[in-house]
Amino acid sequence: MLFYAVYAVLFAEHGLSPGEISSLFVIWSVASVVVEVPSGLWADVFSRRRLLIIGPLLTAAGFSLWTFAPSYPGFAIGFVLWGAGGSLRSGTLQALVYEELARLGAAASYARLTGRSEAVGTTAVMVAAGLTGPVLAAGGYLAVGLISVGTTLAVALIGWSFPESRAPAEERDEATFMDVLRDGLAEVRRSPPVRKLFLLLAVISGAGALDEYLPLLAKGTGVSTAAVPVLMVTVYAGAAAGGWLAGRAPRALAPALAVAALCLGVGAATARPAGFVLVAVAFGVFQWATAAMEARLQDGISDRSRATVTSMSGLGIEAVAVLVFAGYGTGSLWADPWLIFTVAAVPYLVVAVLVRR
Repeated sequence: MLFYAVYAVLFAEHGLSPGEISSLFVIWSVASVVVEVPSGLWADVFSRRRLLIIGPLLTAAGFSLWTFAPSYPGFAIGFVLWGAGGSLRSGTLQALVYEELARLGAAASYARLTGRSEAVGTTAVMVAAGLTGPVLAAGGYLAVGLISVGTTLAVALIGWSFPESRAPAEERDEATFMDVLRDGLAEVRRSPPVRKLFLLLAVISGAGALDEYLPLLAKGTGVSTAAVPVLMVTVYAGAAAGGWLAGRAPRALAPALAVAALCLGVGAATARPAGFVLVAVAFGVFQWATAAMEARLQDGISDRSRATVTSMSGLGIEAVAVLVFAGYGTGSLWADPWLIFTVAAVPYLVVAVLVRR
């Protein structure tokens, strides 16, 4: 989605103030959180594949508003549609993929497949960032918008192509929303391993919100603004490598996380461009570890409420991300980016210790 690289600039060039732009981000977050758990319920009760089609269509509708009705109301409604569309896929995709793999007797390959899909997504972001400038220069925001809409429509087609052997709840003679929700809550409440994975996934994935501040860390190393994207690409490449390695050496989770935490802390503390090599290693391990823990979570929950429980996990990740945003904003009042990132490495060390238990 080319819009991802330039939407803040789009808003500013259409006269929105920083306060109005921030309010749009709040609308986006609220829409995502509100739909997160209900979307998991819908996926467990009805068709998961259907939600994988509807989600991108909602996002495409939001981008269409940005393209053809660029104003504050258009941007706000677009963010609501984007947030809702993303939440419809969150939890749903993981549940569908795991269940179909399990049906084929290949559940053990879940971590590898999800890790590689994340690697492809990261690579696509890098490519899109590189193409946005030339497309914007050639066709303006209209071209960027049309390509973004086309991309999300293609995602809907990909969702339509997914197999789904699981019949809707009414055909399985099962109870619906409230029963599925109770089952999901019961799985989390009664299973200590699931509760532990919930916490660990929330910390390691939610802390990933730090990547929003990587440009500030890069700028703090003393490089020019033009060189910041180069350092960002280094980190993205590390994350992509971690995705491609997902599923390998799962027993090395605890020591790998400890090493990654040290790499993040030391790499940031150097306050030099070369330190971004260590930061890239850290983000690569975090990507690899997230896939491993997601696979463990899927192994521990049942098909009946799989999407619901996964969406609950996503809600925890969003909550930790909000804490990261608030913590960074508060810490930035008295600390430089390198110090904040160094301190942020500590939770990963804690996760490494807890994983061993």
